[in-house]
Amino acid sequence: MGFQYGGCVYIMTNKMHTALYVGVSSDLTGRVWEHKNNVYPGGYTARYNCHKLVYYMFYSRIEEAIGVEKTLKAGNRKNKIKLINAMNPKWLDLYDDLMRE
Repeated sequence: MGFQYGGCVYIMTNKMHTALYVGVSSDLTGRVWEHKNNVYPGGYTARYNCHKLVYYMFYSRIEEAIGVEKTLKAGNRKNKIKLINAMNPKWLDLYDDLMRE
């Protein structure tokens, strides 16, 4: 069994917080940059202007992150909002802080 790369589950939203997008990536800063710059213009985040990173959590194994992402996507909006409020009660865009780390 080879080296396992970690992963990150994240949530993006739009200015009015009406749309929530749950994703997973092994390169969070690069993936959020893609969302912010509409690299995939037909995608959900581009269509609904989800350019604001409001939640993220790192996991040591990508498989674990994928499992959490699937659970969150299958869950309801209320649970996603609870996660965001616990980490980021003001719903600030966390991308700039992430870039400074």
